[in-house]
Amino acid sequence: MLSAASRPYIDASVPVLREHGLAITTHFYREMFAARPELKNLFNMGNQANGSQQQSLASAVFAYAANIDRADVLAPVVERIVHKHVAVGLTPAHYPIVGKYLLEAIAAVLGAAATPPLLAAWDEAYWLLAGELIAAEARLYDRHDVKAGELQRVRVVQREEEGEHVVALTLAAADGSPLRDFAPGQYISVEAVLADGYRQLRQYSLSGERGLPTWRISVQREPGNAETPAGAVSNWVHDHAHVDTTLNVSTPWGDFAPEIDGRRPIVLMSAGIGVTPMVSVLRTLARENPHRPVLFAHAARHGQHHAHRGDVAWARARMPNLRTHISYEAPLAADVAGADYDHAGTMPIASLLQAQETSAFNDARFYLCGPLGFMQAQRHALIGAGIPVGHIHREVFGPDLLDDLL
Repeated sequence: MLSAASRPYIDASVPVLREHGLAITTHFYREMFAARPELKNLFNMGNQANGSQQQSLASAVFAYAANIDRADVLAPVVERIVHKHVAVGLTPAHYPIVGKYLLEAIAAVLGAAATPPLLAAWDEAYWLLAGELIAAEARLYDRHDVKAGELQRVRVVQREEEGEHVVALTLAAADGSPLRDFAPGQYISVEAVLADGYRQLRQYSLSGERGLPTWRISVQREPGNAETPAGAVSNWVHDHAHVDTTLNVSTPWGDFAPEIDGRRPIVLMSAGIGVTPMVSVLRTLARENPHRPVLFAHAARHGQHHAHRGDVAWARARMPNLRTHISYEAPLAADVAGADYDHAGTMPIASLLQAQETSAFNDARFYLCGPLGFMQAQRHALIGAGIPVGHIHREVFGPDLLDDLL
């Protein structure tokens, strides 16, 4: 618990962080990478290039200060951060480095306003959170019998194109042993050593069902444009991962794990490449709980961007209570309404729910995955339709873990 002496300084920091948070985190990353360039192997340099990691950390620091006494609010976010940290092999030795440069950034940006008592309060607050994260990460490593940063070697045994820019890779252990099982909705980290010599890890959701000796991931190529740099690792995977290629990957991690064994209805909502964890859930339900009421709603730009439609058709043939709804934002001339898609435009979740039999989706649980704007809009629509906030869960690909707290 934060000390009484430090609390007023943390409380007073909330408006300051709202105003200067991005300047602080930009200074933090710049100075830390200049002094410790080896850390570029640990951090997502793509998110550094587009600025999202700096903005994410600013939001995280602000949200932590604003909610420091609300353990019930912070606990789910901390759990998700813990999984992200173990996915890249974070160790206790990294925390003093981060703490040093974060406090120095606060001092540099705030100048005279960064008094010794203020910096002491933030040092205390940082180590309270760091201690909680270190302990939780240690428990998670221990529970899975995995060492920090440990990777395993796998071989690509199948490669399938899933529409434009998406490739699905089936992976088998290089030594021929079965791969460990996972909870549908989880992800693995894939290691890439890029042309500049830096090692990068990226997380990709498992898109196949559990219970198999192999894993499947689906990777969307990010070609980039004038505003957004190309995805270094996604392009590396598309260009280098072919049948018989070997890759280094992590154990499955992630706390986004929809319940498979339950009886209550479940609604799986996705957009774009966010379909991948939903397909894993759907395929596993088709194998293990095929009579469960499921609404599978997916949004794509158009037919060429509609990945894993074959998996949905496969599940539909096995699940009598599965209902599907496909929205194309801008259908192409070749896309056929009623066959390829059900709705032109953005996903109309409120009207879609009204169209279902009321009793069929009473007490349903809702799971969202896709771009941040999609998840924010659909969460708002669900709440507006009377769905309790506690019934809505989401998976986040990028560094937007805390946007619901702001």
